[in-house]
Amino acid sequence: MLTAAQVLAENNFGDTRTGGLAGPMGLFLILVLGAATVLLIRNMNARLRRLPDRFPQQGRPVESGRTEAEVADPTDGTGGPDSSSDAPMGRQQRRNG
Repeated sequence: MLTAAQVLAENNFGDTRTGGLAGPMGLFLILVLGAATVLLIRNMNARLRRLPDRFPQQGRPVESGRTEAEVADPTDGTGGPDSSSDAPMGRQQRRNG
């Protein structure tokens, strides 16, 4: 009768000596992936170095005398002003003409 160790130790995959290409192919794939990772990191570092230190402000600057509008908490139950409008949802394009 076979014991559990004999069943687990049995080679069900045939002769492992022929076609032993899995080890070298795995090493090749690991080296290719490593080289690709190194090249990607170098490329992204070069792109980051070319970026400016600061980007220009987009839109108009905030006025110093202007106060911030108070924002009502929608969960406090007081029912602040509704910000919905009758305007259609989505992107709107203005026609110049």
